[in-house]
Amino acid sequence: MIFVEDKEIVIPGDILSDEEYHSGRGTFKENDKVCSSLVGLVAIRDKKISVIPLQSKYIPKRGDVVIGEVTDIRFSMWNLDINSPYSGFLPASDVFGKEKRELNRTFDVGDVLFLRVVDVDEVKKVKLGLKGRGLGKFRGGILINITPTKVPRLIGKKGSMINMIKDETHCEVIVGQNGVVWVKGEPAMERVAEKVINMIEDQAHTSGLTDRVRDMLAKLLGREPQESEIEPEISDEVEESGELEISDEPDDIEEYDEIEISDESDELEESEEPEEKKESKEDEMD
Repeated sequence: MIFVEDKEIVIPGDILSDEEYHSGRGTFKENDKVCSSLVGLVAIRDKKISVIPLQSKYIPKRGDVVIGEVTDIRFSMWNLDINSPYSGFLPASDVFGKEKRELNRTFDVGDVLFLRVVDVDEVKKVKLGLKGRGLGKFRGGILINITPTKVPRLIGKKGSMINMIKDETHCEVIVGQNGVVWVKGEPAMERVAEKVINMIEDQAHTSGLTDRVRDMLAKLLGREPQESEIEPEISDEVEESGELEISDEPDDIEEYDEIEISDESDELEESEEPEEKKESKEDEMD
């Protein structure tokens, strides 16, 4: 027997089900009962029950695409804040190859980069990389931080939510899996996008969110929503792993090996390929 509903908010100690259900992430078993170990949303998949935390820090995983800010420059690397308890580093060798260059002439403190998590070692040192189309330095725009577990809700099914924001505001929007969102457009439209994104984060656990986002966009843009615009909302699925999974990436991101950017943004400065590699490719062609 189950004592809660899917997506119901629970607190530590709440009894979720009896022994018929398996204990998933965010739960524990006591006296043949499955109980919640944290504050979060219930996720029921078949005979497994989990609890997804409402608030959580980003824990880096290999293959994630993240937005980070350069915080320090050392002899052979850049250190970056990736909105996580663990800082990331970008080795100079991954950008320049064997060439020796002044690091701050390429990326300086305060620069914002779009990167991929290459590796996370046993002590949570996060190695970052820029290999992949679309990865590089942002120019202009604003950054918005949201709870990482709310990222799938912001994106929506098949990118529906994020594409609505893009279409209505005519802004470029790129979402990092670490909960950092980059928005670039007309200043007034950036503010509209920011308000809507913050509202989605605040109300991510509620139903009917798509309609409210559509209405809010119409109000902020000075028009009334039409009846024909309002469609039934497709509910977002909650992944049982203890985090929310991005099952459908936005149009800017497609699967390629892990996750790759399919379209290069005009506002991204891609890192140059080292001359040594270019020359070797030319030799092979000869």
